[in-house]
Amino acid sequence: MGLFVSNKRARHKRFEYEPRFYDPKKEEKLKQRMRLGRITSKRRSGAGIIYFAILFAIAVYVYLNL
Repeated sequence: MGLFVSNKRARHKRFEYEPRFYDPKKEEKLKQRMRLGRITSKRRSGAGIIYFAILFAIAVYVYLNL
């Protein structure tokens, strides 16, 4: 089997791609919006905690009234 196998490993082809209509100002605005979106998505509202508390209270109420 070693007769037909070469010792060279396949490598990724590298190339330089420059978009046809590249606008650096527009690209910077897009990156800025993406950064702002990432920062704002980390904030969580208190609604999840409120829903959990209500569901927990209902579960305790049902458990105690069985």
